Amino acid sequence: MKLSIGIVGLPNVGKSTLFKILTKQEVNIANYPFATIDPNVGVVTVPDERLKKLAKLSNSKKIVPAIVEFYDIAGLVKGANKGEGLGNQFLSHIRETNAIIHIVRCFKASEIIHVENEVNPLKDLKIINTELILKDLETVEKRFISLEKEIRTGDKQKIKDLEILKTVKENLNKNILPINSGEIAAEPAVKELNLLTAKPQIYLLNGGEEDVDSELKEKIKSLGADYLIINLSTSDVDNIDKLIKKAYEILGLISFLTTGEDETRAWTIKKGIKAPQAAGEIHTDFEKKFIKAEVIEWSRLLEVGSWQQAKQKGLIRLEGKEYIIQDGDVVVIKHG
Repeated sequence: MKLSIGIVGLPNVGKSTLFKILTKQEVNIANYPFATIDPNVGVVTVPDERLKKLAKLSNSKKIVPAIVEFYDIAGLVKGANKGEGLGNQFLSHIRETNAIIHIVRCFKASEIIHVENEVNPLKDLKIINTELILKDLETVEKRFISLEKEIRTGDKQKIKDLEILKTVKENLNKNILPINSGEIAAEPAVKELNLLTAKPQIYLLNGGEEDVDSELKEKIKSLGADYLIINLSTSDVDNIDKLIKKAYEILGLISFLTTGEDETRAWTIKKGIKAPQAAGEIHTDFEKKFIKAEVIEWSRLLEVGSWQQAKQKGLIRLEGKEYIIQDGDVVVIKHG
């Protein structure tokens, strides 16, 4: 399962700095707009304390953590939806990602250029979200026009799709993001458009606690999003780990685990997936030929000391095709 997070914001807000901290890659960090043109892409492991503990228990030769791809997308500016500052190109890069980390500059630092000539976090946040909304309105309008032609055939589904897009269009015009309306965002007619504003967002407020006022926090809450305050100039590792975990979480993902002498591994699945589909992440044949899953919660396995002892004590559960895998389940798949 490919997971990708786009890092977005105005120029010079800390996008490339965050990317460098996350990926430990050398990237071009410059004090001027559009230092990044093509997105930098880096693979980041999801911090998971459970893996080391299970690997020690099993004497595993290697550990394979869950991973997320981060895209350092060039700074957007006012008018990006019309192509300002190569905006169309940069917006298309966002479309390819599953979720967005939206960096808002809160630190003052007058020596670092601000593209709007003032540090105003609320204004900056509005600029980026407006550009995403305007681009989505363009996308919806194009589909709207084609649907108006298609409904002439009397296709009831197309008629329903047109009504759904009317609602989306109204929401966008009122600056109501579709992500706040779960049912609408989940509709096939909306999902197929891959709207920018329907992507889950985390706001990273770049600065210290003293730089972030309550009005900004309230605004983000009103958008139905989470935020983290991180001063990227200090590159606080604990907070960066929280950010990676939060990115994983907003995508609705969990990890189930396998452990043995060869490896201890975290497998990424969508929350709510049943055992056969989870088995398919390990190997497609496991899903087709699934019989049952042996399951134990990871901390329980550690308490007992080994898989064999857990079996002897009757702590390994046998789960069938309807079992929904839980985060932290240690699993052995039995298949035909």
